[in-house]
Amino acid sequence: MRRLVKWLVRIVVVVVVVVGVLLAAVYVLSEQRMAKVYAIEPAVPPVSSDPGAVERGAHVAAIRGCRDCHGSDMGGATFIDDPLFARLSGPNLTPAGPGGKFSDMDLVRAIRHGVGKEGRPLLFMPSQEFSHLSDQDMGDLLAYLHSVPAVDKTPPANRVGPIGRALFVAGKVPLLPAEIVDHEARPDQPVAGPTAAYGAYLSSACVGCHGKGLSGGHIPGTPPSWPDAANLTPHSSGLADWSEADFRTALREGIARGGRKLQTQFMPVSATKHMSDEEISALYAFLHSLPSKPHGQH
Repeated sequence: MRRLVKWLVRIVVVVVVVVGVLLAAVYVLSEQRMAKVYAIEPAVPPVSSDPGAVERGAHVAAIRGCRDCHGSDMGGATFIDDPLFARLSGPNLTPAGPGGKFSDMDLVRAIRHGVGKEGRPLLFMPSQEFSHLSDQDMGDLLAYLHSVPAVDKTPPANRVGPIGRALFVAGKVPLLPAEIVDHEARPDQPVAGPTAAYGAYLSSACVGCHGKGLSGGHIPGTPPSWPDAANLTPHSSGLADWSEADFRTALREGIARGGRKLQTQFMPVSATKHMSDEEISALYAFLHSLPSKPHGQH
């Protein structure tokens, strides 16, 4: 019996040591990647102070989901708070927060490249969805950020927990979008209209959850309890039988074809409800031009 206890103690000690070594390795590897410095000096598009540009920039911020992470007043917000995974907050972008110290180049670097003022990669900044943002939309977005009132708010500091770091090192969570953004990409210059081409431009905001092929499936890096993203291709498991009116109702009211309520804590109706009729028509036209794919088949 005593010998058995000794062996059990030894096994526990070995397991603890191995786990400790693995955690240390994960921490070191993740920290090295988070500390990488990117030398990026992006071009800044023209920024107008015209009220129309500010209004258009507010619209871009609304439909692109900027307020989901930075708050409705752009004063910052915490959008993930899990001790084991991560605590992630969008910073205060008003004059009273870090945003007051950002130049336009700093903002473009962050938005299009996912890189902070000092050259380090930003956590979870979805720049892969913004890297092709047109000069017109970028300039108007900057005009809007110049106009927001100061908000005295300081969200909690970001931190990444052991599970978040392990998933990041394993390639399961795109924690640093700066690693996957094409930093040489040229901004798109779309012609606005109810066309599939303009819809393709707008669809970049959908890719993060619905996948590159927009056929849906489990969202990378999310807990198993999260619902799968819907299939947005014209497949029978997707939008094949949806009319444009059905699609508009889903984006504006969070109600799917047949009257089913969407889970708006996951589907960002808070952003899509601000899309114009023209933008919804364009996105609908693009999605129906895609190859038909079964749900989750990329």
